[in-house]
Amino acid sequence: MISSRSLSAFAAVLLFSRAVVAETTMLNDGQLVLQDIPPIPEEVKRDLKRYQNTRSAAVLDWSRDGRNLFISTRFGDVRQIHRVAFPGAARYQLTFFDEPVGSVVRQPGGDLLSFTMDAGGSEYAQLFILDPASGDWKMLSDGKSRNGAVVWDRRGQRIAWQSTRRNGKSNDIWLMEHDQPEKARMVFESPDGSWWGPEDFSTDGRKLLITNYVSAAISRALVLDLDTGRSLVVAGEGRDSVNLPFAFDGEDKGVFLITDRQGEFRELAWQSLEDDKDIRYISVDIPWDVDSLAVSKDRRRAAFTANVDGRGELYLLDTGSFEYRKVEGLPLGLISGLEFSPDGRRLAMSLNTPTTPTDSFVLALGDKPLEYGELKRWTWSEVGGLDTSAFIEPELIHYPTFDQVDGKPRKIPAWLYKPKGKGPFPVVISIHGGPEGQARPRFSSTYQMWLNKLGVAILVPNVRGSSGYGKTWLSLDNGFRREDSVKDIGALLDWVADQPELDSNRVAVFGGSYGGYMVLASAVHYSHRLKAAVDIVGISNFVTFLKNTKSYRRDLRRVEYGDERDPAMRAHLEKISPLNNVDKIGIPMLVVQGQNDPRVPVSEAEQIVKALKARGLPVWYMNALNEGHGYRKKENRDVYQQVVVMFLRKYLLGS
Repeated sequence: MISSRSLSAFAAVLLFSRAVVAETTMLNDGQLVLQDIPPIPEEVKRDLKRYQNTRSAAVLDWSRDGRNLFISTRFGDVRQIHRVAFPGAARYQLTFFDEPVGSVVRQPGGDLLSFTMDAGGSEYAQLFILDPASGDWKMLSDGKSRNGAVVWDRRGQRIAWQSTRRNGKSNDIWLMEHDQPEKARMVFESPDGSWWGPEDFSTDGRKLLITNYVSAAISRALVLDLDTGRSLVVAGEGRDSVNLPFAFDGEDKGVFLITDRQGEFRELAWQSLEDDKDIRYISVDIPWDVDSLAVSKDRRRAAFTANVDGRGELYLLDTGSFEYRKVEGLPLGLISGLEFSPDGRRLAMSLNTPTTPTDSFVLALGDKPLEYGELKRWTWSEVGGLDTSAFIEPELIHYPTFDQVDGKPRKIPAWLYKPKGKGPFPVVISIHGGPEGQARPRFSSTYQMWLNKLGVAILVPNVRGSSGYGKTWLSLDNGFRREDSVKDIGALLDWVADQPELDSNRVAVFGGSYGGYMVLASAVHYSHRLKAAVDIVGISNFVTFLKNTKSYRRDLRRVEYGDERDPAMRAHLEKISPLNNVDKIGIPMLVVQGQNDPRVPVSEAEQIVKALKARGLPVWYMNALNEGHGYRKKENRDVYQQVVVMFLRKYLLGS
C-alpha cells in the first residue's frame, strides 16, 4: 500500500513525466519510478543475482560481559542489529525495522543499546533505545528533528547528542537521562551553521568534549563545562587547520585528537587542557593521515588507523608513554569500527578487502598496551556463492595531469581494475563524491559484476580535492578552481588513449553526489571523447543546489563550493553549472535519484533530465520515492544495478 506521502511524490513525478512525455513504469509496490527505461529482461535479473546477494557484517559494539559482538548486517531488505556469540556463530537478529538502523552505541556498564534510524532516506534520524534481551525499544527524540552523534557518559546514565530540535536547522548539543527523555535540555547552542557534535564525557561527567567541523580543512576541539555552560576552544583557535578530538586521557588533563597543524598530513596528538602550548605529536613517523582512534575503558591503551596511500594500517598506542606499534599480518584493505572489549583485552574491528566484503574480526591483546596476539575472524559474509579467489584486485597507478609541481607534471593517483583476458577493454571511469572523499581499495560487488559480466576496465581516480593526500591536495579544487578537478578527468582520458589494453573509443563516466556533478561536468567538456554517463544524485546547478539543500547543511556546503550570495561567486557557479551548459552535452545519460534526498534535492535531477530531453538526447531516469541520498533498500538497489548494466551494454558496449 502506498502512503499519502508517496502518492503526493508520485503525483509530482507524473506531472513532470507528462511535461516531457516520458514513458513511466512503476516497480517495487509503486516506490520505484522508471522513465524511458526499457523493461528489464529476466535474463539480466538471473545473470546478476549472485552479485546482488552479497552481505557484510560490520562491528557495532561488544556486549556488557564481553562475550558477544553486536554487528550490522542484512538478512532481509535493509541492515539491522544482530548478535554473534563466538567466532563463526550464527547471527541472531535483534531488530526488524523496515528502515536500516544507523549508528549503535552500548550503554557503559549496562545492556541497553542506543541507535539512530530515519525514514525513507530523509536523514532526519531519530534516537532510540533497545533492550537486546527482550527486543523492546522506544524513541527518545522528538520525532521531528534531525539527531545523531550519540555519546553516553561513563556511568551509562546520560546521553549527549546533536539535534536540530531548537529551530530545525542549527546543530545544537542536547543532554538527557536515558530514562527521562522528556527532560532533555540543550546544553550548547550552535552559534553558526557549521557542524557541532559531542565526542566524549570526562570521568566525572562534568565536562564534554566537542567537535566543531567547519569544512574538510577547518575544524576545532572544544571542552564544554556542563555546570557553568562555558565552552573553551582547546585546539584550532586562530588558524585554519584540522583538529578532530576523540577522547579525554585517563586523568582528564588532556585530550587525544587528530590535527594537521604542523604539516601536510593529519597526525595523532595529545593536547594539554592546562597549557594550550603543551601538545605532543605522536604519529610523527607516519607520513600519512591518521583517520580514527579508539580508547579502552581504562584509558591505558588505544588503537588508531592510518590511511597509507589508500590502504589501511592498524597501530596500538600506550596512552601513558605515547609509544605506538604497528599491528602486522592484517589483510590488505580497510580497517574501521574499532571497539575495545569491556576488559580491554580484545580489540574488535571491521576489515574490508578488494575481494571480500566487510567482516568482523577480533585481535587478542596482551598484558602490556603494545602487546597483541592472534587475529580471529568472527563472521564470514556471503558473496552469493561466488568464488572470491577469481575476484580482481585493483592496481594503483599515477597519471600526469595538466599542471606542474616543481617543474614536473602533477600526478593523480587512481585505482585500475582490469578484467581477465586480452584487451583493449572498454572503460568506466568511476568518480567518488565528497568532493573530499577518497577512492580506496575496498570491496565492490558492483565492480566485480562489471568486470565479469561486461568485460570493462574500471578506473577510480582521486582527483585534486580528494582527502588522504595532504591539505594542499585537498584545497586544490576550492572556490574558483572547481573545474580544475574536471580537467583531471580530461587528463585521465589522455592517459587512457596511451594504454594499448584500454579502448579510448569506448569510455563512460559514472559517479554519485559530487561525483554526479563531475559526471555531468565531464559530459559538458568531453562528450566528444565519451560514449555514456551515469549521474547518481548529482548536482546539476550549484546555485539551485545551495538554495534547496537542507538548511542544517547549507553553510557547510558554502564553505566548500562557494557562497552564492557573493555576486562574483554566484556568477562563477552559474557559469560552471552543467545545467547552464547542457547544449555541450552530446551523450546518452542515466540519471538516478531518491525522492527524499536532503542533500542533493530531487529538483537537481528533474531539471537536468528535462533539459537533456529537450535536446533530444537519450535519457533514462529512475527515482525511488522511499529513498534519499543513494539507495539503501535491496529491492531498489537490485533494479538500479540491473538498469546500469543494461545502460552500459547498450550505450558503452553497443550491444
